[in-house]
Amino acid sequence: MPKKIKILSWNVNGIRAVIRKGFLEWLDKEKPDILCLQETKAWRDQVGKDVTDHKRYHSFWHSATSKKGYSGVATFTKEKPLHEEVGFGIEKFDCEGRVMMTEFKEFILFNVYFPNGKKDSDRLNYKLEFYEAFLNHINKMKRKGKKIVFCGDVNTAHMEIDLARPKANEKISGFLPIERKWIDRVVEDDYLDSLREFHPEPELYSWWDLKSRARERNVGWRIDYFFIQKELRKHLKDAYVLPEVMGSDHCPVAVELEF
Repeated sequence: MPKKIKILSWNVNGIRAVIRKGFLEWLDKEKPDILCLQETKAWRDQVGKDVTDHKRYHSFWHSATSKKGYSGVATFTKEKPLHEEVGFGIEKFDCEGRVMMTEFKEFILFNVYFPNGKKDSDRLNYKLEFYEAFLNHINKMKRKGKKIVFCGDVNTAHMEIDLARPKANEKISGFLPIERKWIDRVVEDDYLDSLREFHPEPELYSWWDLKSRARERNVGWRIDYFFIQKELRKHLKDAYVLPEVMGSDHCPVAVELEF
């Protein structure tokens, strides 16, 4: 009997806020096998036990120690992982609570909230250093024979098709050539952008600016991704976005695998 695994990834822009907006009801309805959340903005003990000790899910948290109410990721899994680990061993990145790794028999999953570089040149450099360190880390694991899946808010749109207004944003962090080049390198290193394996069409976005009510007009960016190692392509059955899911300025993205 084939084993089907549905994984969702969602930048919730504050888990306590989405809980108030019906997160648990949505989770019960969607029933993913694994759910990866980014920008949780909370410590585990700041969230109710109906979430942290959910009857169907194990949950694993990596929260920022650098400042409260900032960054953070959490991974919810029906199946208990073989191993879990926070960060990737570099303190200046790990203190911001950006990486949760869970290992399963079939693959290793990285749930990642990549830095935003819009604030200033220091944060842009931090983002680029994080990109470099993360890719080195997963490539090292790949060389050891691990099968890699990584997902999350990458905070960069890769191609012109991945945002509504590419020309207006080519000098803005999130669509700078140097940031996009890093995603080129990810692809060159044999990781597939899972959505584009099924959906070559435009206007598939995962983030919209709240202030300008851009979601109503679908003036968005695709900055949330699932990348899978090329060797896992035969197990990839579907990939899609869920723009109808509200509660955050991002919507969830999904992959379905079969082993």
